[in-house]
Amino acid sequence: MNKDLIINSSADGVEIALLEDKKLVEIHNEKMDARWAVGDLYLGKVRKIIPGLNAAFVDVGFEKDAFLHYTDLSPYAKSIIKFTQLAMNDNNNQFDFSKFETAPEIVKTGKISEVLNGKPNIMVQILKEPIAAKGPRLTCEVSLAGRYVVLTPFNEIVAVSKKIHTSEERKRLQKIIEAIRPKNFGVIVRTAAEGQSTAELHEDLLTLIENWKNIQNNLKGAVAPTRIMSEESKTNSILRDLLSEDFNKIVVNDKKIFDLTLSYLQRIAPQKSNIISLHTGDVSIFDQYGITKQVKSSFGKTVNLPSGAYLIIEHTEALHVIDVNSGFKSVSNNQEENALQTNLEAAEEIARQLRLRDLGGIIVIDFIDMKLPDNKRKVQEALDEHMKTDRARHTVLPISKFGLLQATRQRIRPEVNINTAEDCPACGGTGKITSTLLLEDEMEKKLAYLATHGHKSLVLLVHPIIHSHLTKGLFTSIIKRWKKKYKIKLKSQASNSSHLVEYQFLDDHQEPIVL
Repeated sequence: MNKDLIINSSADGVEIALLEDKKLVEIHNEKMDARWAVGDLYLGKVRKIIPGLNAAFVDVGFEKDAFLHYTDLSPYAKSIIKFTQLAMNDNNNQFDFSKFETAPEIVKTGKISEVLNGKPNIMVQILKEPIAAKGPRLTCEVSLAGRYVVLTPFNEIVAVSKKIHTSEERKRLQKIIEAIRPKNFGVIVRTAAEGQSTAELHEDLLTLIENWKNIQNNLKGAVAPTRIMSEESKTNSILRDLLSEDFNKIVVNDKKIFDLTLSYLQRIAPQKSNIISLHTGDVSIFDQYGITKQVKSSFGKTVNLPSGAYLIIEHTEALHVIDVNSGFKSVSNNQEENALQTNLEAAEEIARQLRLRDLGGIIVIDFIDMKLPDNKRKVQEALDEHMKTDRARHTVLPISKFGLLQATRQRIRPEVNINTAEDCPACGGTGKITSTLLLEDEMEKKLAYLATHGHKSLVLLVHPIIHSHLTKGLFTSIIKRWKKKYKIKLKSQASNSSHLVEYQFLDDHQEPIVL
């Protein structure tokens, strides 16, 4: 699979498109003044504790207080509170994190009022961005992601990604990390670490430890609410998480972003630094790589499939319903076989749509009815397979006896919603246009005005349908009547470029008359 990253910078922000085999699978929009990105660290002030919800509302500077549930506190919540206070009051640079004494872990079934008693300032991380009318969701399970490892302060746990299947490799990585891990830090080894040397893992770990020291410095003298550390730019975070041998092209249309991205690539994967290029030319970068067209065809209520089948996508606040409809083509005369082939095609597109629109919550898919259990299983397995590249956590259940497949997908950002419809130039998007009688009356009033102001010869430029209406009848047409009434030379002329209710008067020199 070939992956391309196309980065379009504009005055409003940066749009990032991820292509897999030339097909658009993810699109991200990073505004210039963007805040509240997942992974950002804040010094927050506890405002309210709600015992009934076992949760607290924390002020992090957003217009609405952020939500922190007890289950997101982390077992080391007391250590985080203690660390926050020590770092804030460290005016003499005496605080050494390697000598930090962690506090006892909190119990899983405890009460938030016991942990956040006194409403202290606390360091929190954005778990979910603000969605609709809700503020951000927070966590105290602080983690700093690198290329090969994730640093988790306050614990001593070393974990290796389950996607690394070889037991020998898992043991090798575990042994390396145990040897280089500093005190008071846990480490999660990412899938990308497979096959990497000790030096590369150590360098990645040292970078994250340096980031932690910067966080500690930023807390010094800080006043809540304030941002302590920003997640890396969207471009860098995508490269950090997805960069692999499959990546064969990164194209940027902005010199500054090009330089920053090249610098990041040279740091994390020097051997891939030759895949980035700077886009120049008059054609828009998104038009050049066919992204604009794919966006127009991929968003909206209806999504068409190559076979002629199509999807209908409807959504509410937390539920998305996808209906699969058969098209005009049939692969065989067997109804069951037709349903299976259409459903398999739909499964691939549905997996793409979930990533592309970043749909989250509960998803119900109404596939075309199939009778054979084996065919139902094939469709579920196909959807599972196509969703393997999805970075969001997800669960896919078997097709039920009602022919419905239920799935859940992690929701951490607002849904990507691009309006691809354009307002009708004739009705302005209302669905209604001026009635023929009123249009006719309006044209006659302007004609009367022109006739009384010295115009003796006029051409009325109108849509072909209106032209037909005005000239209907050899001796009784509306044009004939107006010519006789206002004693003026008048001709109706059809214009294919005119909208249905658009018209224009031209003088005897064929110049438009502005009224």
